[in-house]
Amino acid sequence: MSPYLAEIVGTAFLIALGDGVVANVILNKSKGNQGGWIVITMGWAMAVFIGVYCAGKYSGAHLNPAVTLAKAMMGDFPWEKVPGYVAAQMAGAMLGALLVWLCYKKQFDATTDAETKLGVFCTMPAIRNNRYNFLTEFVATLVFILAIFYLTGPTAGIGSLDALPVAFVVLSIGLSLGGPTGYAINPARDLGPRLMHFLLPIPGKRDSDWSYAWIPILGPLTGAAAATLIFKYCLQ
Repeated sequence: MSPYLAEIVGTAFLIALGDGVVANVILNKSKGNQGGWIVITMGWAMAVFIGVYCAGKYSGAHLNPAVTLAKAMMGDFPWEKVPGYVAAQMAGAMLGALLVWLCYKKQFDATTDAETKLGVFCTMPAIRNNRYNFLTEFVATLVFILAIFYLTGPTAGIGSLDALPVAFVVLSIGLSLGGPTGYAINPARDLGPRLMHFLLPIPGKRDSDWSYAWIPILGPLTGAAAATLIFKYCLQ
């Protein structure tokens, strides 16, 4: 498998299982309806584990433009491959969101609240304040990237042997820092499914909240850049 295809497949697994657990918990007529935040955070952690485990030996399992940026800034990943990896991650995220919509089509039809339908695909803040929402995504991603560097080593790939500890990091971030914004910590995880929400024929949907969309993109990217600089120049 080529590394680019691995990034598509791994990210598709990540979103299909991650957005899938959100759909299971918040959509009407789903057997997991009202399962709660613990179910969502556990589901996302296992989604990370599966995606990283499956793609790790082929691509290093970035599955996240913030991780790709951090690895490139560390000098551990060639800059010329960054656009291809990011494009693959976006394609995988959109594919994963499409699979969730297909599986939960009847539950989407049975759900009347437009905010709930949007919430399956992308993150939304609990309290909308751009400054603090950006800060939360920045800090959460900074913690995520620093933890990855410590868990996998600055020059190691995030491969299959590292899948479980990375999943635990995501679980911890979701439980501890996920409340304010829904913890995107991954631009592709938010933007790819948000685009699918915009494109898919979902009955009764609202707009895709593009005025907020920059926060789960720039917050994680700047948080990843800051984490890399801190690790590279202060903590090694």
